[in-house]
Amino acid sequence: MTTTENSQPTFEGRTLPRPDEPAYDQGLGFDLHTLLDRRRALSLLGLGVASAALAACGSTTGATNKPSTGTTTGATGAGTLTEIPDETAGPYPGDGSNGPDVLAQSGVVRRDITSSFGTSTTKAEGIPMTLELTILDIAAGGSPMAGAAVYVWQCDRAGRYSMYSSGVTTENYLRGVQIADSSGVVRFTSIVPGCYSGRWPHIHFEVYPNQASIADSTKAIATSQVALPKPTCDAAYATAGYEASVGNLARLSLARDNVFGNDGGVHQLGTATGDPASGYAVRLTVPVDTRTAPTGGGGPGGPGRP
Repeated sequence: MTTTENSQPTFEGRTLPRPDEPAYDQGLGFDLHTLLDRRRALSLLGLGVASAALAACGSTTGATNKPSTGTTTGATGAGTLTEIPDETAGPYPGDGSNGPDVLAQSGVVRRDITSSFGTSTTKAEGIPMTLELTILDIAAGGSPMAGAAVYVWQCDRAGRYSMYSSGVTTENYLRGVQIADSSGVVRFTSIVPGCYSGRWPHIHFEVYPNQASIADSTKAIATSQVALPKPTCDAAYATAGYEASVGNLARLSLARDNVFGNDGGVHQLGTATGDPASGYAVRLTVPVDTRTAPTGGGGPGGPGRP
């Protein structure tokens, strides 16, 4: 704000209608006039500046469309959350929906899922991997879904699913349940899954409202999958034991995958840190809307959609 020669206060060359008040408190008419003047000034910057601004906006949009890191999305509120896509449970869920039911077995609630439990203690070999899922309730404003039960299952490094695949039908490794803590977080100790023909490397999971609900697979409120980043897979599959995965991955892409391909896995692509020598940590934020009816699950699923 300035003062004219006759001591009349002005703002941007215009006399203030309320000289005793600050510039931001001069009334609606004065504010609208200021806004219009600024818009006219901006329009004079020219097409070149506008194009640069649009390019910058495009760059920013691309950044915001990247998958969640699992650490910031929940803090922004439910208005920015996208519900995790529902997916098939595939032909190997082991949740009782098509025969085998690991969820009915004592000991399934566990953090380390690398070994079988019960009558076998066979351990699945592979590069160590921890999986951390953060479950958020969109219907509750994006707050953590404390107490939710999360069941995860995956193939071993040879692409086999325990309880189903030839040679491991008597095993139940790489399957387990964890209960979300007060932050909505569950953590599992596992291995990097292999890549078998026709599917991008992934981990299955089902979310239940509480531990008691896992006795009935129809009570799952979300069924989805975590996609692994390609750099992680490339590095892991270059090590001994994952040889078959190299060729299988080379023939695939997220864009062509019959589960992740509809959106490139943007909402299901986990973030990974680590290396083959020390192991990997994979994280994903999982927003669930308890107001919507789940459409995933229902194994065995269609051909080629395990």
